[in-house]
Amino acid sequence: MSGETVRVVEVGPRDGLQSRGVSLTVDQRVEWISRLISAGLGEIEAGSFVREDRVPSMAASDEVFRHCSDAPLLHLWALIPNQRGALRAIEAGASSFAFFTSASESFSEANSRCSIEESLERFQEVRQTTGAAPLRTYLSCSFGCPYEGEIAPERVLEVALALLQGGSDELVISDTIGIATADATRALIDRLQREIPLEKLSLHLHDTRGSALDCARAGLDAGIRGFDASAGGIGGCPFAPGARGNIATEDLLQLLAEQGHDSGIDRERLIESSLWLERCLGEQLPARSLTDRR
Repeated sequence: MSGETVRVVEVGPRDGLQSRGVSLTVDQRVEWISRLISAGLGEIEAGSFVREDRVPSMAASDEVFRHCSDAPLLHLWALIPNQRGALRAIEAGASSFAFFTSASESFSEANSRCSIEESLERFQEVRQTTGAAPLRTYLSCSFGCPYEGEIAPERVLEVALALLQGGSDELVISDTIGIATADATRALIDRLQREIPLEKLSLHLHDTRGSALDCARAGLDAGIRGFDASAGGIGGCPFAPGARGNIATEDLLQLLAEQGHDSGIDRERLIESSLWLERCLGEQLPARSLTDRR
């Protein structure tokens, strides 16, 4: 069904920057977020409260949140790995939170240094710490793992149900290494939505094989109305070998327009913001929408 509003969560200031060799200053990160807001983004993941020695580009996320906590947004999301991260985020002024776990044991150990079961225990601590605040959960490696290969849909469903039962408001089905296909996207969503309401599900896609837009189209056809995206197409995961940039927000907006959906985001202003970001980073970003604008 076309003509519906589709929710877009901008993850560039966190997922887009976290694995890059070049780190933006706090002022640049705050300026970028301001530009994204001006383009109409109502939900932005602004940083993460993880160990700075493991993800140096996310250092000083507390300062970013202190600058942006009063911004005119529906949600300024803070990525948190555990209770300690949640407390740091709350102290910095965060009020909307994103947790991450995995459908792959090997990836959970590499990314979080704990088993899936231990991660679910951490989630319970986070849920108790954040109270009634919005809490979304990334379910990494939902389509495949860099260490284990294919992940069975039943495994994804098992962890997803545990998260919902534990109090997660939203499940972000994540193609962490960008290996999903349109058929795999349809199949997984079909399996999940038999037991989970579609409004509880959103998609987080990476474009490693150039198939992210096809997967997004398949998600739309299957009834998904929430997507993560990264302005300019930057992104990746430092703990997932081969993971490349996220689906570009500008390119996703073009797809939504072609399908007759509205996002409330000004694509032209967003493109200008990404061109500004290119100058800050000193490199061209992979979004297709930027090619003719340089």
